[in-house]
Amino acid sequence: MEGVVISVDPGICGFGCTVRSERSGKRSVRIDITESGCTLIQKLADQLPDITLQDLFMPLTKNLIFLSAEKAGCHLACSVPVAIVKASEVALGLALPKDTAICFLNPEIYK
Repeated sequence: MEGVVISVDPGICGFGCTVRSERSGKRSVRIDITESGCTLIQKLADQLPDITLQDLFMPLTKNLIFLSAEKAGCHLACSVPVAIVKASEVALGLALPKDTAICFLNPEIYK
């Protein structure tokens, strides 16, 4: 796959963005994050290096994407780092492009 574009709606903060992932080598991708008014996501976008295949298989505590998000000051529940992982996996041919969602349900119905 040439490149991947993901629209991210992170929820109540209202700072949606677009994540683009494109191969930069045989086993690496370049990430571009645009259209976000969040200064933390802008900082993440500026400091995030190319993501390698190896980076995608690192545990959370050593994962380059999540370490970069932490360094940028992103909120723990921010969905943008997960979108970066998904876009990278698809661009490298490790996953198929399929929407994901976190939806709040009525707790009265699910007692």
